[in-house]
Amino acid sequence: MTVRTEDPQRALRDSLGMFATGITVVTVRSPSGKPFGLTVNSFNSVSLEPPLIVWSLATHLASVNAFADCEYYAINVLAEDQQHLSQRFATRDIDKFAGLELREGLGGAPLLDGCCAWFECRNTLRHDGGDHVMFVSEVVRHTHEAKAPLIYFGGRYRSLAPGV
Repeated sequence: MTVRTEDPQRALRDSLGMFATGITVVTVRSPSGKPFGLTVNSFNSVSLEPPLIVWSLATHLASVNAFADCEYYAINVLAEDQQHLSQRFATRDIDKFAGLELREGLGGAPLLDGCCAWFECRNTLRHDGGDHVMFVSEVVRHTHEAKAPLIYFGGRYRSLAPGV
């Protein structure tokens, strides 16, 4: 069955929503020491040799310069029980880091506790891509834990558990 809408942008978003993604929180620390972070599902691997990843950030967001100008940032891959962090870091105009347990990664980038994977990346290349900036970056350090990831599909959070 084909679903149609009068709004072409909404139709594109709905079609893109048929691709299941994991959820990440990308974090950085500015030169003044202020942490920035946001929820991102536009993340994937590019290359194993050299180890490269890619993600994108909307150019209208206030944090775009903090990420464009940094040397290092961290990709925190959220675990299935971290939906609250996905929502927190997608919310504007709040202290996203208040009360969180953090570790410090390369360049001071905050590493969030309880994730299923962490990638500490050197900010290598940036490309304009429409209303986004694409970051292609070298993975310098990484680790993971045996936890189920947080999944987003069809406009809502999902579980890897059968039937959910």
